Amino acid sequence: MELSKRQQQIVEIVKNNGPITGEHIAERLDLTRATLRPDLAILTMSGILEARPRVGYYYPGKPKNKLISEQLKKYVVKDYSSHPVVVKSEMTVYDAICTIFLEDVSTLFVINEHGDFIGVCSRKDLLRASMIGQDIHTMPVNIIMTRMPNLNYILENERVIYAANLMIEKEIDSLPIVSKKDNGNFEVKGRISKTTITKIFVSLFNE
Repeated sequence: MELSKRQQQIVEIVKNNGPITGEHIAERLDLTRATLRPDLAILTMSGILEARPRVGYYYPGKPKNKLISEQLKKYVVKDYSSHPVVVKSEMTVYDAICTIFLEDVSTLFVINEHGDFIGVCSRKDLLRASMIGQDIHTMPVNIIMTRMPNLNYILENERVIYAANLMIEKEIDSLPIVSKKDNGNFEVKGRISKTTITKIFVSLFNE
C-alpha cells in the first residue's frame, strides 16, 4: 500500500511521540481532527498504526511482511473457491483425458453415485493409464484414481494459509474444498489452487 505524504507524516509523528491522540497529531500538522480522520482510519485498518481508547495512536513496529502474514491467516478458503471439475467414478479414462484438457485443470475430483467424494485423478494418473496398454475407452477412472485415506482435501472454513502449506508439503497444485455430509462422507464444494493463492499474495503487496 502506497502512503500519501500526509499519511507518512502521521506515521512519523506517531513513531516519535506515540501514544498520541488524534487531536495532538492534528495540532502538529496544523489541521483539524476531522481532516485527519480518513487518514487515521486507513492507517489503523491496514495495521500500520494501532489505537486504544483514552490512550491514542501508537506504532506497533511490525514490518509489512509481518502484517501480510497476519492478514493471510484471516483468509478462509471458501471465500476464494473456484469451480471444481467433478466426474463420476464410472467415467472412462479416455473421457477423463478429454475433460481434463477441455477444462484446463490439473486434477479431476471423483464422486460415486451418491455424490460422495471418493477419489482424485491427476494428469499423471491419466498419462500412466494411457501407457500401460489397456483400452482407455473402457477402463473407468476408479481403477487408476487415488483413494481414501490417501486423499488431500481442505474443509470450507479452514484458512488459506493452511491450504498453501498443505500444497507445498504434498507437492500438489490444487485441493478440493469439501464439506461433511450427514452420512459421514464428504461433498466437493469447490477447489483452491496455487494460482489462486499466488494471486492473493501478490494483491497484498499491491494494495
